[in-house]
Amino acid sequence: MLKQARRIVIKVGSSLVTNQGKGLDHSALTCWAAQIAALKQMNKDVILVSSGAIAEGMQRLNWDSRPTALYELQAAAAVGQMGLAQAYASGFSQHGLQTAQVLLTHEDLSNRKRYLNARSTLMTLLKLNVIPIINENDTVATDEIRFGDNDTLAALVTNLIEADVLVILTDQAGLFTGDPRSNPDAKLLSEVHAGDPMLEKMAGGVGSSISRGGMQTKVIAAKRAARSGADTIIASGHENNVLIRLSQDELIGTRFLAKIPVLAARKQWLADYLQVRGYVMLDQGAVKALSADGKSLLPIGVISVDGEFERGEAVSCLDEGGREIARGLINYSAIETQKILKQASSEIEAILGYVDEPELIHRNNLVLL
Repeated sequence: MLKQARRIVIKVGSSLVTNQGKGLDHSALTCWAAQIAALKQMNKDVILVSSGAIAEGMQRLNWDSRPTALYELQAAAAVGQMGLAQAYASGFSQHGLQTAQVLLTHEDLSNRKRYLNARSTLMTLLKLNVIPIINENDTVATDEIRFGDNDTLAALVTNLIEADVLVILTDQAGLFTGDPRSNPDAKLLSEVHAGDPMLEKMAGGVGSSISRGGMQTKVIAAKRAARSGADTIIASGHENNVLIRLSQDELIGTRFLAKIPVLAARKQWLADYLQVRGYVMLDQGAVKALSADGKSLLPIGVISVDGEFERGEAVSCLDEGGREIARGLINYSAIETQKILKQASSEIEAILGYVDEPELIHRNNLVLL
């Protein structure tokens, strides 16, 4: 599973990066950096979703227990993010790797414009061989927009960048048929199908006072990741060199298999779940590039624009006879598209004064109909 994966999202829980909530475990972070650096040597793209900011903030503020008040959590996160980012930067620099801190809220991924902005940033970082370190933006999050746990965040990031595999590392060995802490007869499940309703019934509650998640949130995260075709592995981060061994396809923890491939799942989502906000009419060359050659849509192939849409919204692509041939997420608003239609991508910056993407719709965000 991990051996064949090209793009991986790895989530490490609070228990694996902190000293029982008493600040960061710098030796543990150094170990994670070394293992991820080894994955990079295998030509894999890796994004790390890491907990630990609030625990680090609690330690710096001399708080013994996790606060419940939102503003105190936000304050702890603001203080702790400094240490978390610094610790990872130090660990990865030993392997010649740069890191980038990316803080997200649920609103960032539910808003189509910000969704594309976040995606573009992460994809660019991967192209630059930078390791994105992602955490929930607890400093500004509210109850309404909070992810609630980094398991959910990791699954949404997996969907966002079309990762092949989500790896959730925790202090538990994987998913058992029951709670192994209270049921000695509970058995570890080595392979299951993501989304099976029985799995959530098997999962327990929150695991510790430091983390917000639990096995149930991890099972739900695996179901979320499967919606974009990604498999998930839930395994113990206390296993020696767990990421290296998983990359050699050693059976560790529980594998959650997605039922459909990544591309098919994303295309289904684009085709069935997005409300079309406008239309672009294409010339014959652009129609051929999309339908026959599998190319992205460039502004030079667009004849006209109809509708009021913003960057990141869904638009239909029509041929000159008015037949819909494709739809996808557009990188420019209707007003911007009107200005750059029939123009080469190299002219976008000269016309608009900036360039978000050279494509009007990237082929990964487009489905043929």
